Amino acid sequence: MKTIKNPLYFVLSTLVLLSLTACEPKALTEDDVFVQEANLDALLADENPEGYKIFELNEFLDTFMTEKGNFWSDTSQYRERATNGNGFYLFSVDTLPTYGRGIYIRGRVTTDDYEGNFYKSMVIQQIVGGQQQNLRISVDLGSSHGMYQMGQEIIIRCNGLAVGRYSNQPQLCVPSYNNNIYAMNATQKVGWAPGRISGSVFRRNTKMIGLPDRSKLQYDTLSLSQLFTEIPRKPTIDAAGMDRVRKLDGRLVVVKNVRFSGKYQDGSNIVDCVVGHPDSVGGANVFAPSTQNIGYPQGRLLCDIMDNTPATSATTIMCSNSEYAKFAYFYLPGANKTGVTGCKDYEGTVAGILGWYQDNAKDLTASGLDGYEWSITPRGIGISEFGIKDVVMYYHGDTSDPWTPMEYDPNDK
Repeated sequence: MKTIKNPLYFVLSTLVLLSLTACEPKALTEDDVFVQEANLDALLADENPEGYKIFELNEFLDTFMTEKGNFWSDTSQYRERATNGNGFYLFSVDTLPTYGRGIYIRGRVTTDDYEGNFYKSMVIQQIVGGQQQNLRISVDLGSSHGMYQMGQEIIIRCNGLAVGRYSNQPQLCVPSYNNNIYAMNATQKVGWAPGRISGSVFRRNTKMIGLPDRSKLQYDTLSLSQLFTEIPRKPTIDAAGMDRVRKLDGRLVVVKNVRFSGKYQDGSNIVDCVVGHPDSVGGANVFAPSTQNIGYPQGRLLCDIMDNTPATSATTIMCSNSEYAKFAYFYLPGANKTGVTGCKDYEGTVAGILGWYQDNAKDLTASGLDGYEWSITPRGIGISEFGIKDVVMYYHGDTSDPWTPMEYDPNDK
């Protein structure tokens, strides 16, 4: 048997093993990932030798978001749809100072993109004096819920970013130029608008405070009649009216005692959804049939359970969904391959993000608004254990007989 007599061999071998062990990455601890509230002031002071301020969300909008924005010029304009010349802009961009005092906002994430209805976007909520303040964030992150989970409080350094409005909805963003000449009504859409913050920039500028806690999210639970007592269904087209709907955008709500009417908005008309393949039938009786990749949100009309005339009633609101959501081709509650007559049999609640969406300023006149600019966007319908069950319906209100989501099947004739 051969033996190794040189003890130096063993010494060198041990040193190599120790050096390889030393190269292993250190396991992350909670303090490596999350900032504790007690340490936050010291951390921000260290990052900002010129000082800093954490703005309330509405205060942030009042301070930095102007009506026209600061990005417009005679040679570098917003899209044509931004304004009709009445002084109000549905699309705007205001850039924020890169240097100087640190500009911060903080809030708790209210959205989840697992089911795809908040693709590359999120909403944060801050409670001030018992009332919600909310802001959308446009960020180029896929599956952002993996890091920024619902209920996670975050603080964002906004220096060098922008704040603006896309279809009148305020959001933290960056300037983005659209030159898609193949879009529907392309000439109206070419120009500057809010765009997505790159993922790397957002992660660098954002810190997570403590652990996610969904129990700290505040929901406002209302019937549709209560909701439209609190908010203007048809806001006045003036500075006060526009400011009000913009600051109500992003609110986390639960509308109760509602059902799906089986109707949708086709142009200026409210019409019945129909049976058809969602790939090609825009009025199909599912949550969000295809727009042929145009990409606008699809609306399905919710109404009060006692409302027998939802096509003309004021107690209605759109349930807004993306054609790219995982549940886009799922039937509306009560709908099936035979139509929408069963929709009246299912009632309950719909939770989600409140929005006032208007993308064409030519409609921004007192007589042009129809009240269907308001919508609620659910984060999911609970199609798996990982989804958020924002649509909760029961057959005739019987909690022992819940609605079960069912996907459109082209082979089910």
